Amino acid sequence: MSGHGSPTAPIPHQPGTRLAIVAASWHEQVMDGLLAGALRAAAEAGIDEPTVVRAPGSFELPVLADALARDHDAVVALGVVIRGGTPHFEYVCAAATDGLARVALDHGTPLGFGLLTCDDEQQALDRSGLPGSREDKGHEAAAAALTTAHVLSGLSAPGSAGTSGR
Repeated sequence: MSGHGSPTAPIPHQPGTRLAIVAASWHEQVMDGLLAGALRAAAEAGIDEPTVVRAPGSFELPVLADALARDHDAVVALGVVIRGGTPHFEYVCAAATDGLARVALDHGTPLGFGLLTCDDEQQALDRSGLPGSREDKGHEAAAAALTTAHVLSGLSAPGSAGTSGR
């Protein structure tokens, strides 16, 4: 199981940050855990009410993330794709991953990548953040997006070494 070497720094407190979470609907138990982890990270950052939108599936995450990136400081995309017996897995994973990366770069908006791409349901459960899980990928994705938003805001602050154009 991955997770070794993951960051341990606290999420920066940033109550004014506009956070959106887009979560797929397939694999409800796993998605409930991922969403709970992302919401917990938002609360740790002082964000009481992030925008939460549900997507039909993981393939639809990029188009919804794109719409949300227009008026949010950070977006978290959560989904689960479990390998089956057809190439469908590869197509959905590649399209969702490429689309989400494009959203982040096109908008200059941090995007927390919480798309689980698993060989079986047990791998997804192990990463879901539910009781007994080894990892909490929803929390990790939200922490990454929020920390990146914090770093970007520092880059564009007056007197900083760089600018982000935001």
